[in-house]
Amino acid sequence: MSVDILLWGSLLGGLLLGLSYIDLKHYRLPDKLTFALALAGLVQAYCLGLPLQHHLMGAVVGYLAFVAIEKGFLKLRGYHGLGRGDAKLLAGGGAWCGWFGLPYIVLMASLAGLSLLLAGILTGRIKKQHAAQQAIPFGPFLAIAIFIVWAALTARPLWP
Repeated sequence: MSVDILLWGSLLGGLLLGLSYIDLKHYRLPDKLTFALALAGLVQAYCLGLPLQHHLMGAVVGYLAFVAIEKGFLKLRGYHGLGRGDAKLLAGGGAWCGWFGLPYIVLMASLAGLSLLLAGILTGRIKKQHAAQQAIPFGPFLAIAIFIVWAALTARPLWP
């Protein structure tokens, strides 16, 4: 593994850890950090000679997909189920992993979040009737999934 990959991985990991900590503590993902994450992902793609258009498309599609889900959920349920910070974090994930990494990121993060909710119900920490309204910061799940997908793509590039 090259030094470049280790440095990029350290930057990605540091940003994701910081974002996760803030989301766990304050239920917020600050714009300054999510924008820095997305910009760093695009710079990383350029510096490593990866197809920049795939990473730019990943940022745009990731953001727009979660904004659409956020607005659809609000219209259907009448309350927010996904924050705009999550959309910006997924945009950062798309910038680091490319558009083709987005389904894997969303799948892993969703399964992890649902598993935590189910564990809370099974252990009695969350009452089943209140599970739908239980606020869970989604950022840490997205962060872990972004790092795993990036590491997998970096270890064995699957660029289309």
